[in-house]
Amino acid sequence: MHFITRTARLGVAAVALTGLLALAACGGSDGKSVAGANDKIGVSLITKDSSNPFFVAMQKGAKEEAAKNNVDLTVASGKADGDEQGQVQAIENAIAQGQKGILITPNGPGVNSAIKKARDAGLYVIALDTPPDPADTVDITFATDNFEAGKLIGQWTAKQLGGKPATIALLDLFNDKVVSVDYNRDQGFLTGLGVDTKDAKKNGDEAKSGSYSGGSYTIVCNEPTKGAEDGGRSAMENCLTKNSNINVVYTINEPAAVGAYNALKAAGKTSGVLVVSVDGGCAGVKSVKDGVIGATSQQYPLKMASLGVESIAKIARGGDKPKNSDGLDFFNTGVALVTDKAAPGVTSIDTAKGSTLCWG
Repeated sequence: MHFITRTARLGVAAVALTGLLALAACGGSDGKSVAGANDKIGVSLITKDSSNPFFVAMQKGAKEEAAKNNVDLTVASGKADGDEQGQVQAIENAIAQGQKGILITPNGPGVNSAIKKARDAGLYVIALDTPPDPADTVDITFATDNFEAGKLIGQWTAKQLGGKPATIALLDLFNDKVVSVDYNRDQGFLTGLGVDTKDAKKNGDEAKSGSYSGGSYTIVCNEPTKGAEDGGRSAMENCLTKNSNINVVYTINEPAAVGAYNALKAAGKTSGVLVVSVDGGCAGVKSVKDGVIGATSQQYPLKMASLGVESIAKIARGGDKPKNSDGLDFFNTGVALVTDKAAPGVTSIDTAKGSTLCWG
């Protein structure tokens, strides 16, 4: 009788253990289903647009990593930088398809509610390059430290000026919406230059004249470019109508920088003008080598996208979630100043090195 009872108990225990193993195979500690090693993982990459070389590079990095991790990657984008509704539709498509995660370069705060909807549906959402505001709108952001990127080109500019008055054109991304990548680069540049900024999350509220770290400055304009070459050209043309003696041109990215340079060239005003930017694409590094851009801060979009795809695949299969870099509210994917005119006290690499690390 005792033996039969013990056998029965062992049978119950075996059934219980089998049940636990079954649960472990199909669900994590948070109750979400866990994919097997051979299961396809659905992921969407949603960029700001599909033509900017930066986002084309992101797509390349994501596709390469997707092939390695058995990920079914959907690539989508807004129609243009700033198209929030196009991104919202892509997010809703990812939810409807039951995907495991989304990688997104947000076009603005208008996508925040759709991101929340995706997270509520169980998707893991990673922002790339552009942290949303607030940062915890997404699970995590993989990005360049955009403030540091701006600061590096600002420090370089201050050294190159050598105490001369700075007459500055600020060619930003937008003037009709607030995006973190926009104000972080702009405010980082001014901080590196030694200009006293007011609200670190707002472009254009600093004093229009005063002192920078090496001398006096005047800010002629804050013009939007939408990150495009034609936008950079028209913005620079507008600035030159206000002051034809501009000798420092900050640009949100390299396409805008090339447009600005072409406007300066058409006006016969390239001599003695420092054009600085952020991106580090292969075309941008060549522009530095050719003297069109004096210095650029290089970022690494392939790394952002490949890490994003790898992370979502790992999480979907029960792995650990990524963590923010120390002291930051995002995961820092690195930045390096590229210039062939090194400045004392400002760490940089030359265009030969930048060419081995560039993209696009």
